[in-house]
Parts: sequence; structure tokens; C-alpha cells
Amino acid sequence: MPKINKYVDIDTVEREAKKDLIDRHSPFIHCEDTAKAGEMFAITVKMGNEYTHPDDFDHYIANMSLFNGEQLLARADFTPGALGNVKSHATVTFHIVPTGKKLKLTAQAYCTKHGVWESTEKEVTVTE
Repeated sequence: MPKINKYVDIDTVEREAKKDLIDRHSPFIHCEDTAKAGEMFAITVKMGNEYTHPDDFDHYIANMSLFNGEQLLARADFTPGALGNVKSHATVTFHIVPTGKKLKLTAQAYCTKHGVWESTEKEVTVTE
């Protein structure tokens, strides 16, 4: 089983190179705090907040996955060079129809050079 790297607040990290590594490889979840049951809900996952990730043929983000707890909700796969071989924030917006009372969202991304990285959990309240 691959090691899963988890995001840590880069403000607590002293070395700039370490901040860069952590931030550029961490997926960040962007969505509203509440969703309506049975209605389409948009969740954007973006790689990196302050630092961009390369899109080289030997070092790129191969995929991003969205989970509700342990349940896989969606996954997007990328080919090298899909972002034009430049440093950028790989971004994907997933659309789901929420059920239940809460979503406990996490995102994972796979970098071909640095492995699997996981976001912090984002809790979303589902209303009727």
C-alpha cells in the first residue's frame, strides 16, 4: 500500500523548499459549507494553494479523487502535458448529488514523482 502524504499548514514549516513541496502536492477542496439533498452540488479540487505543480512528462499529477469518508465519489485522470507542460494548478470540478445529513469530503492526488497526497477533511451539511 502506498504511503499517503497529508497536508500540514505550511505556516508552521520553516524551510521554503519544504513549504513548496507540501503545498504544490496537496489537493485543496473548494465548495459551499451546505448542500441541498437531491440537488447537484459542485466541488472543486485544486492542486496547490500558493505553489504550482509541474506538468512534465516524467513529473505530473496523474489523477485526483474525491471521497466521502471511505466512499469514492469521483476521479479525474490526467495525461502528461495536458496542462501545456507548464507549472500550474491542476483543477477539476466534480458534480455530485448529496445524500444523508453530512458529507465528509477528502481529496487525494497522485504525483508521478512524489506519490499520493491527501487534503484535510471538509465537512458539508446536507439540508432537505
